[in-house]
Amino acid sequence: MELLDLYDYQRRPTGKTMVRGDEHPEGMYPPVVHIVIFRPDGRMLIQQRQPFKKGWPNYWDISVGGSAQTGEDSPTAAMRETREELGLTVDLTGRRPTLTNCSGGAFDDIYILELPVELSELSLQPEEVQSAAFATQEEIFAMIDDGRFIPYLKSFIMLLFDLHRRGGMVDRSKKK
Repeated sequence: MELLDLYDYQRRPTGKTMVRGDEHPEGMYPPVVHIVIFRPDGRMLIQQRQPFKKGWPNYWDISVGGSAQTGEDSPTAAMRETREELGLTVDLTGRRPTLTNCSGGAFDDIYILELPVELSELSLQPEEVQSAAFATQEEIFAMIDDGRFIPYLKSFIMLLFDLHRRGGMVDRSKKK
């Protein structure tokens, strides 16, 4: 049984927890982390979920995702999830997420990393991940269209690629 801390709408700890998979109480939100790994050539590392996973079985997804467990801060949860799902050690100590999405039932912290990783370096978690690959933005769009990728908004996928290419949300080439 995995316990998750709950936060109020301003992301203040409530001191309450919930069991992962249960519906969270009204006005309380668990933290979730997503790690998006790009290679220096601009392709995103994607993973295919196991067929027995509860949500989106067999679908392709962004590099890593999971819930922060009780007592974990966001960077610690992101490092643990990356190590568990892909066998990669990353250091996010003191790092804030690239982007936080609060439109769903959780605080989704998204970390964008660039690593010169090869598929042969990965150690996939058999309980979660059946395969991994690298894909361009256009390839992911095609996978969304044909129902093989979790149906994220294409504008979200485009934003991830843009944030990686530009190194942030401000286009520094337009400096005044």
